[in-house]
Amino acid sequence: MAHYYESKDLNRFGQIGKHQKELADKFFEWYNAATSTEGALTKREKQLIGLAVAHTIQCPYCIDAYTQSCLESGADPTQMTEAVHVASAVRGGASLVHGVQMLNGLDKVGA
Repeated sequence: MAHYYESKDLNRFGQIGKHQKELADKFFEWYNAATSTEGALTKREKQLIGLAVAHTIQCPYCIDAYTQSCLESGADPTQMTEAVHVASAVRGGASLVHGVQMLNGLDKVGA
């Protein structure tokens, strides 16, 4: 059975510039500078952030890529799992805080 997301498609990401090479080149230059160049954050820290964000946005390609890059940058499975839990907690909190909207609505009707 075919799936919408095929892991082999991740290998085609570099082809995204087929029809707009200049824009793709700019994206990849920026992407690599943001995610791989050491600065205030180490590459390992950036990869862990990437893994957390990948889970938050639920991108299977990103999850696959950042799982591998985390390992390559020296992160261990415990750190990776903790990063995923941090992202999940923030995502859950962001959903839950919107419950204030419900409370406001209840206050309006006196419930």
